[in-house]
Amino acid sequence: MKTLNPEHIRAVMDLINQGPFFKLLSMKVCEMGLGYAKVEVDLEEKHLNPFGGVHGGVYSSLIDTVTYWAIYCDMDEDSGLISLDVTVDNLAPVKSGHLVVEGKRIKAGRTVCLAEATVLDSKGKSLAFGTSKQMVTPGLQTISQAVAAMGYKALPPKFITEGA
Repeated sequence: MKTLNPEHIRAVMDLINQGPFFKLLSMKVCEMGLGYAKVEVDLEEKHLNPFGGVHGGVYSSLIDTVTYWAIYCDMDEDSGLISLDVTVDNLAPVKSGHLVVEGKRIKAGRTVCLAEATVLDSKGKSLAFGTSKQMVTPGLQTISQAVAAMGYKALPPKFITEGA
């Protein structure tokens, strides 16, 4: 039986939180496990549309990100994922504050995975809901390729084999 290596998860979160797009949006993956991930962001002026509310693209990016990482832990060591689609339902407006985005894997298939996400404000009010389908891509867009592209140190193994 394979068990997630907590050292790998910590190292992956450190790596991805240093990524250029994560820095651009000031978002941070703060939790990740089998079938679950959590992303947080403090809203800034750069997240707003011309009308003063959160731009829909921010919700879309947050949902795409958290659903990817909610599925990641279920995948084999050298499998990548590519977003096939992202749906976003805006439920309530927001102009400022701290957002928490929770992603949950619905199905981890051999070729396509499905996850859902909810964007919450600091009081737990639902602001947006979305889903994403991810295509499993063994050997393509893998975490080891991200490590190489970012010049990051090698990561610990993703899984610990129990009884070995």
